[in-house]
Amino acid sequence: MSGPVLQANDLHVRFVARQTKRWPWSKPGQVKAVNGVSLTLDPGRTLGVVGESGCGKSTLIRAIAGLTPLDRGQVLLDGEPVDYANRASLQRLRARVQMVFQDPVSSLNPRMTIRDIVSEPLVYFRPKLDGTARRRVAMDMLERVGISANLANRFPHEFSGGQCQRIGIARALVAQPRVLLCDEPVSALDVSIQAQVINLLKELQREMGVALVFVAHDLGVVRHISDTVLVMYMGGMMERAPAGDLVADPRHPYSKALLSAVPVPDPDARLSPQVLKGDLPSPLDLPQGCLFEARCPVALPACRAARPPLIDSGDRAVACIRAEPEPV
Repeated sequence: MSGPVLQANDLHVRFVARQTKRWPWSKPGQVKAVNGVSLTLDPGRTLGVVGESGCGKSTLIRAIAGLTPLDRGQVLLDGEPVDYANRASLQRLRARVQMVFQDPVSSLNPRMTIRDIVSEPLVYFRPKLDGTARRRVAMDMLERVGISANLANRFPHEFSGGQCQRIGIARALVAQPRVLLCDEPVSALDVSIQAQVINLLKELQREMGVALVFVAHDLGVVRHISDTVLVMYMGGMMERAPAGDLVADPRHPYSKALLSAVPVPDPDARLSPQVLKGDLPSPLDLPQGCLFEARCPVALPACRAARPPLIDSGDRAVACIRAEPEPV
């Protein structure tokens, strides 16, 4: 099928903060977790989503997966709108969109063997397979992620964190989804294990043609695996660009700050670190102007007056007043 495998248009997610109620009759505040984020993902490609903690990265992909309710916006899978209120539509989404979670150990059922964990999705997504066929498919998937078949009867607590993440990847891919949503899948692992898991994901992507959305804090990790990178801040889109272009020429001040924090072995190639000053805006009361204005080292008075639009030039987009074209 030609065209994007996944599209998200103007997604908004709100959380009710009941603890902010001053009086029993007052209205609770709303945390604006995701504000107007749009993305497009082609088959076999990887979109990296990067930003500080609390910027809405995980909420974004959980909303796409149907684990967090959308306040507004539309998600299309293979050009077909997803109706999260319709059980049949949600079942089709589950079969084609799977997720790898941040904590590899707690995401696995401690009372099930890893063979049962990996074969369980097949009961729902490939019901025509009998028990023997399901076990065979599960064992093959475990072998592909580097888990030996003679370990299949063991339980999750008998494996290391890196091995548990491999098992989680096998469980997500066993149903052959079209899209794999990875919610910081390497943040809880050692650096050497991170590289192994990232290389495994890239290898499986080449073999299976699955599209990835890869969420992480570290722009260095994201640029290694991603074709396109989306930079988020306080729930909004700051910049979207091909990974190589973003690293070579970041155009948003926030992207430049994130890139300067990436460790680089070559001192001559290292950017001067940019320490962001100022306080994060409250998610309960976001500023009228640019979300990054209070911490931006090159902010203009106009940045405080109105939120800059996302200037989309095709392969990249920037939400910064300095990126607007000069008037003719």
